[in-house]
Amino acid sequence: MNPGPRRPTASPVRAALLVLLALALALAPFYLGAYTLTLLGRVLALGVAAIGIMVVWGRTGILSLGQGLFFGLGGYALAMHLKLAATAKGELPDFMVYNGVETLPWFWIPFASAPFALLMVLVLPAVAAGLVAWLMFRRRITGVYVSIITQALVLAFVTWLNGSQGLTSGTNGITDFQTFLGIDLRGAGVARSLYWVTLLVLAACMAGTVWLLGTHFGRVLTAIRDNENRVRFLGYNPAAFKIAAFAFGGLLSGLSGALYTLHLGTISPAMIGVTFSIELVVWVALGGRNSLLGAVGGLVLGQIAKDKISSAAPDAWLYVMGALFVFVVLALPQGVAGLLTGRRVRPRATQPVQAVQEVNDVVSH
Repeated sequence: MNPGPRRPTASPVRAALLVLLALALALAPFYLGAYTLTLLGRVLALGVAAIGIMVVWGRTGILSLGQGLFFGLGGYALAMHLKLAATAKGELPDFMVYNGVETLPWFWIPFASAPFALLMVLVLPAVAAGLVAWLMFRRRITGVYVSIITQALVLAFVTWLNGSQGLTSGTNGITDFQTFLGIDLRGAGVARSLYWVTLLVLAACMAGTVWLLGTHFGRVLTAIRDNENRVRFLGYNPAAFKIAAFAFGGLLSGLSGALYTLHLGTISPAMIGVTFSIELVVWVALGGRNSLLGAVGGLVLGQIAKDKISSAAPDAWLYVMGALFVFVVLALPQGVAGLLTGRRVRPRATQPVQAVQEVNDVVSH
């Protein structure tokens, strides 16, 4: 039986650099100011969403421009609980009172329970992503059509949020959180603890994704990206694997949205729209969509650069982002990670599809 090709091991230098990076991030609360630490915590929370994009786009070949939908579902699921926890028992959230709502809407009631809300942070985005994927991939919708559909869905979601002032606080968003699991969110040391929790969640998601992509499931995803028709010829159902990958990406986006909401203390439609979804893709492309560290690193550094540049030149930021995306597409198709590792993209006709061959070997033996 063919054991398959050996996977390259990390060099000692690279391993040492990763350890130093992990230590620098873990000790960040001791040498960063309050604002910088909060900013870093927010972008690390977004790094969880970058992992999902890397799996969906980099490994499976599905370019989704609607991850803001799943990010928003996770964020709003947690925000609804936080708002109810900050409201006196028997009373309605302030924005509902202002808009003439007399009774708490039925879909808000279960979110008074913290375990239910935390469960929905994961379940709602994953189920929504799985349903969207099932509707698309069972009809073999691919390519730019997937991008258009996902973009339209996030636009529809934001439009509904904006128009539902009495149910979701509309354009103002949900804010004024006070406690979470009995912890005062405005207390001293909460920002530092939340940063460490976010870092641990990001590390766990990265480790879990590395394991997942190293399994047979991960190899099939790569094979689907390289040659979907051949994978189908080998007896696999590509749609099932694509649905699972898309649901996994949605779950990570929802978790990212919940963490981001905790860090920022609010969530609104403006935070999860089409522009936000495209930004996520741009930063992942810049870092390297085929590299886990590249995707997360690109998003973290991109968001930090956005904060600095937009503060100095607000009118120029969108042009800078557009220029970066064009530059990456033309000059760095594998992102910065591909440049650092010396990877080059050969023409599709001559590019070996190693993942497909590995899947073929498994079937043959």
